[in-house]
Amino acid sequence: MRLKRITSAVAVSLVAASLAGCGGNEETSGGAAEDVTLTYWASNQGTSLENDQEVLKPQLDAFTAATGIKVDVEVVPWSDLLNRILAATASGEGPDVLNIGNTWSASLQATGALKPFDDATMTEIGGADRFLAGSLAATGAEGQPPTAVPLYSLAYGLYYNKAMFAEAGITEPPATWADLIAAGKKLTTPERWGMSIEGGSVSENIHNVFVFSEQQGGSFFDDAGKPTFDTPENVAGIKQYLDLIQTDKITNPSNAEYSNGTEALADFASGKSAMVMWQAAAGSLEELGMDPADIGVAPIPAPAGGEDVASIVAGINLAVFENTEHEQQALDFVEFMTSTPTQIELNGTYGSLPAVQEAYSDPAFQTEAVETFKSILDTRAVPMPAVPEESQFETLVGTAVKNMLAQAASGTVVTEQAISEQLAAAQQQLAG
Repeated sequence: MRLKRITSAVAVSLVAASLAGCGGNEETSGGAAEDVTLTYWASNQGTSLENDQEVLKPQLDAFTAATGIKVDVEVVPWSDLLNRILAATASGEGPDVLNIGNTWSASLQATGALKPFDDATMTEIGGADRFLAGSLAATGAEGQPPTAVPLYSLAYGLYYNKAMFAEAGITEPPATWADLIAAGKKLTTPERWGMSIEGGSVSENIHNVFVFSEQQGGSFFDDAGKPTFDTPENVAGIKQYLDLIQTDKITNPSNAEYSNGTEALADFASGKSAMVMWQAAAGSLEELGMDPADIGVAPIPAPAGGEDVASIVAGINLAVFENTEHEQQALDFVEFMTSTPTQIELNGTYGSLPAVQEAYSDPAFQTEAVETFKSILDTRAVPMPAVPEESQFETLVGTAVKNMLAQAASGTVVTEQAISEQLAAAQQQLAG
């Protein structure tokens, strides 16, 4: 899905033309545009923090050329991003514009630290109808103006190495979880493992076990928004994940320490594993040197008889900090980042899905892989709980899973009773 470099030039010229009259060069309450430098916290989407800087630089330069507004970008690793944002919301001192995981939208909205995108504000950045309806739905609590807009739309898929599958005589991607385990065992050799995971990552852990719980028919919150962490279904979903290391033995125990957001993907790209469950990452895999012909993608399968759930409704949203002194320029930047040319370029490079509908007219998004991910997002993805405690839930349960994976990696079998106890303790912490 990686676009030709000429697209950058096209994007620069088109966006510069479209922004020339948007008001970014006029004097505003934040001062003259040429005197304004926005601070922007970007999430890690590429193969490294440095790779993100390289990917973003041409777009930020184009924005500055068109508006006179400078952008000081910091790419924040996922391991730090939520804590950095929460500290900023507590202190009132944050960036002008920031990326947030869309699953945090309701929690961060409840802090009051992010600017609401009411109808007038949404019109100012081009209108709500530009965005994919599903992605726009994951921008805050139901019935309230969103406090962010979609930037990158994502879904989880099962990436598999086509060449390794063919060599092992496996002709189709797994249709059930049992098929996945059987394939993983067949593909595990002294030189490689069947599956790699980012087991030290709190966010990857919670996303995976949430999907597995939903496949089991579980839920971490009831309809009234009260936590229900230690149900049998949730326990079963977490055990499904832990067993990749402790029972099925298709994942290298060292993966329990992977935490920088790229290690499991790098293992897959380099042939150290045959499968990985990941958000759309075709661009990153090619950047890591993987032959595009070997990249296969399919929905993450459920256990036989389970719910047909393959992903969370994933994505990255773009928000404006309420305390910004440069509100107009920040909104100009949001408009630029969600413009069709910028969406084509950035999502094409990262392998993610555009958040705006017009971008899908580009040939880069008319591929089998894109259709697979769009289908997952449209028909087999479920949203994370839209409750004010969502970010605390992610941290508490994701950390508990991280600790249990470390136990499993050390050779201690984590039983269903132990999982239940860990979930009960996490729920008690949330209540406290």
